[in-house]
Amino acid sequence: MPTREQMRSANKGKQNRPKKRHRIRNTILLLVGLLVLIGLGTGGYAYYNMNRTITKIQNPSQTTKKADKITANKQPVSYLLLGTDTGELGRDYKGRTDTMIVMTVNPTTKVTTMTSIARDTLVTVNGQQMKINAAFAYGNADSAMEAVENLLNIKINGGYILVNMGGLVKMVDAVGGVDVTSPLTFTTEGDDTQADSKNQYSFTANQTYHMDGNEALAFSRMRHEDPNGDYGRQMRQQLILRGVLKNSASVGSLFNDSLLNTLSNNVQTDVSTSSMKNLALSYRAALGNIKQDQMRGTTQSMGALGSVEVMSQTEIDRVHDAISEQLSE
Repeated sequence: MPTREQMRSANKGKQNRPKKRHRIRNTILLLVGLLVLIGLGTGGYAYYNMNRTITKIQNPSQTTKKADKITANKQPVSYLLLGTDTGELGRDYKGRTDTMIVMTVNPTTKVTTMTSIARDTLVTVNGQQMKINAAFAYGNADSAMEAVENLLNIKINGGYILVNMGGLVKMVDAVGGVDVTSPLTFTTEGDDTQADSKNQYSFTANQTYHMDGNEALAFSRMRHEDPNGDYGRQMRQQLILRGVLKNSASVGSLFNDSLLNTLSNNVQTDVSTSSMKNLALSYRAALGNIKQDQMRGTTQSMGALGSVEVMSQTEIDRVHDAISEQLSE
């Protein structure tokens, strides 16, 4: 086995775990992890803990009741995943949504599709130009959802799932760490997105690492050394979330008080318990067949806004058509 000695100076002697070929059965979404756990839960204590967690993270909206009907009728449904930049690196303000993913689940075609939207995508909100990740900071989760809907001319009919950055660290630790294969070679030292300034994290392309929360956060946040910039970071974030889901989607997780407590303190959603149960029962085949997409733009300088991603109408139309097709029966 390759050692971590040359890859991680603060943890010499730690070995990489051998890469295992696992078939991903669920989406990277933390929500879907909850859905699977609900489907598996049968014991009184386990159900009580899970139900208590779900109740705490729920924040019903105008979308909630409509989504209940959609999932009850087994129709295609879409969600917006939001990851805020709060909760770590000394940040305690409201934050922006640096992770934005539109997820569609179609039980007829048995396909789930995740489409990432770059955080620096230029949009207009209430007549003001801004980066799309600021829509949440200027309003709330509904504002972020509205910005995405207006950009793509779509309707997100299932709701949103919001996870804060500090929660990611705690969730990784709560499930015992995650095994992730790095898609590129880089070192986090000197990068302003490093999770833990006391440690330097280095990764080699195609090597598999068992990461704790801080290392996973550093791995998922690095942007400056990635030749694909924020687009590359989006894919690394998805790898970490997949790892969390894989380790949490088990019967044992129903009794993991640390994980449930972390979820309850770091996740917010307007998805109801009813919709979650409907998805767990009727959409499982689709949730096991994942396709990924990214909305790609052109980098431009916009004065006070700095560097932004400008989406061409051709790319907007492409993503609109793709999502609309996924939501058709």
